Amino acid sequence: MKVYWFSTTKIIQITIVSMLVLISAFYSYTQKDAALSVFLVEKRELPIYSVETNEKKVAISFDAAWGIEFTEDILRILRERDIKTTFFLVGFWIDAHPDMLKRIADEGHEIGNHSTTHPNMAKLNEEQIRIELNTTQAKIERLALDRAVKLFRPPFGAYNNRLIAVCNDLGFQVIQWDVDSLDWKEYGAEHLYRQVTEKVKSGSIVLFHNNAKYITQALPGILDNILERGYRIVPISDLVYEDNYYIDHTGRQIKIEKAD
Repeated sequence: MKVYWFSTTKIIQITIVSMLVLISAFYSYTQKDAALSVFLVEKRELPIYSVETNEKKVAISFDAAWGIEFTEDILRILRERDIKTTFFLVGFWIDAHPDMLKRIADEGHEIGNHSTTHPNMAKLNEEQIRIELNTTQAKIERLALDRAVKLFRPPFGAYNNRLIAVCNDLGFQVIQWDVDSLDWKEYGAEHLYRQVTEKVKSGSIVLFHNNAKYITQALPGILDNILERGYRIVPISDLVYEDNYYIDHTGRQIKIEKAD
């Protein structure tokens, strides 16, 4: 039997080489796995935050979940300027204020869906999402008639691919905003005014809440500023495209022009 003798130096060299081979193999495996994961990551679907348009127009929206204290004054302010907007209503708000919903619709504003119970929609399963959407949509269509639209704004702005897929299947467009008035933070009328007027641009969707503390103080000046700058203020359904569009990585809806 042959006996092989290795010096300490040789053993160290063999150990180092073996470790380098193992490290190289591990690195190659992990890099391959990382490269594959790039292709396996699910594409994130986006709602509509704003719209690419050649027209100088913007959309104003109001979310309503609690209270109606300022809603009469909001409607008066809009009526005085002949402005039509979009109100996103929660189901339990509709149950508490059905006459106000009809009043909003009768004045020409469109009614969108803001869920039934105001949950984080990204945490719901498909069946729960369908119930939230369909329950409130039935109420809206019964009370608002032709002013009911298939637009949905998720509570808290929370969404995921499952929500958007269900909305698409049910015929809803998911609507966010690119100008947040931050009215719910109650920083005051002046802050609210600057927050909107300094950020609004063609194709913007502006978010307000119907029961924000300073909304009636700030809204007249905001609307007058936007109008004086030559913008038309329209409901969201008059701003967004219904078909032949794509949404870029910022959530901006862009029309696909057909080739001649």
